[in-house]
Formats: sequence, structure tokens, C-alpha cells
Amino acid sequence: MSTLDELKWDREGLIPALVQEARTGELLMLAWMDRQALRQTLDTGLAHYWSRSRQALWQKGETSGHRQHVEAIYADCDRDALLLLVHQEGVACHTGSRTCFFNDLGFGARTGPKLDQDPSRGEVLARAPAFVGPVILDVVERVIQSRKVNPPPGSYVADLLKKGEAQICRKIGEEASEVVTAALGGEGETRLVEEVADLWFHTMVLLGRRGISVRRVFEELGQRHAKKTAGSEGS
Repeated sequence: MSTLDELKWDREGLIPALVQEARTGELLMLAWMDRQALRQTLDTGLAHYWSRSRQALWQKGETSGHRQHVEAIYADCDRDALLLLVHQEGVACHTGSRTCFFNDLGFGARTGPKLDQDPSRGEVLARAPAFVGPVILDVVERVIQSRKVNPPPGSYVADLLKKGEAQICRKIGEEASEVVTAALGGEGETRLVEEVADLWFHTMVLLGRRGISVRRVFEELGQRHAKKTAGSEGS
């Protein structure tokens, strides 16, 4: 266990703190702590940080209600950085995004999918054969959050978010109907997969507009499976 004196504070008496959602592993934000902020965090169980711009101590969520309940704090091997495992109420970013890390610097555009076109035209996943499972869901989720905060001209996602929740729900209804049609109409497996992808995508847009991570859905499914398994073992 490291004490405060064993940590390597910079010349301003600060140490960087990465903040991670304990349940899902989401990287939420990067902040700075001084000794007082770390002590307040340890004493209260609520994340406190030092604002370099305001030169003041602040509690995360004190005014917004988006508090961070700290479950554990780790120092890295050099003791010059901290990792906070937290339970995040609401969203972590002041922009309204679940996480502060949503700005693509262009590397993803070279190696991964381009996700701002209309997915119904098959343009979303066609360029991303290397992305599978939860990885592509994370990529799509981050793009949705990026379009929510910084809507670029011509973006299908940004336009859908701007139209509002009712329009998103109507689109989900349309995609659900197309899934049923593809399944019962004998259109083949490829068409069914495409329609399910469209349905999942639009439900993720709805979740993104609400600031709800898709990992919450994973958790719900996991809890249901655990209950079912426990019930089967006990019967």
C-alpha cells in the first residue's frame, strides 16, 4: 500500500488520475489530484479533484449530480499516476457524453470502419472485418457520442440525434419490422443479418442519446443469465 508521501507529485503538487468504471471497464476521464483532493476522496468515498484552470478543489458531480463513488484507488508501478475505479452516476463528461474519450484523431479512419453514413445502405460495417463482438460495439458507441457532442455536417447519426428521440424510436420500429420481414419472407441469412445490424445500431443511437452505455445492456443480460443458472442449479 502506498502512502501519500510515497506518491510522486509533480512540481505543482499534482498527480494525474485516470478514472475507470469499475463494473464495465470503461475509461471515463483524466483528472488531476493534489493531496487534499486525494484525502477528501479517501475520507468520503466520493471522487474529488484539483482544477488547474480554476485553481480549486472540486467534487465530481457536486452541482450536476453525476457523482463518482470510488471503489478502489491504485498507484502505478512508478507511483506517479493513479487509477480510480468508480461507480459513475449519470455521465462523466461535461459535454453530456458518458466518457470524455470520444474524439477520433483519424487513426480509426485509416484502420477501422467509417461510421457516419446511413447504415441501411450497408456502409457501416463493410470496411471493418477486423472488428468483432464487443469491440465494434465500443467503436460504434464512441462514434455516436462524438456525433452527439460535435455534430459534423452530413452525418447520419448527428442528423438522427438532432431529430429527437421520437424519430429515433420510429426508426427502431421500422428496423424491427424489417427484421421480421427478412426472417419470414425468405430473403436469406445475409439480409437477416443486415437488418439485425440496422436494428442494433439504431437502438444504440437511442441509448447514446440517453447517455446510457451499451455495457449496461450486457450487465442486464449477464444478471438474467446468472439468475437463470442459479435457479436451474437449485431446482
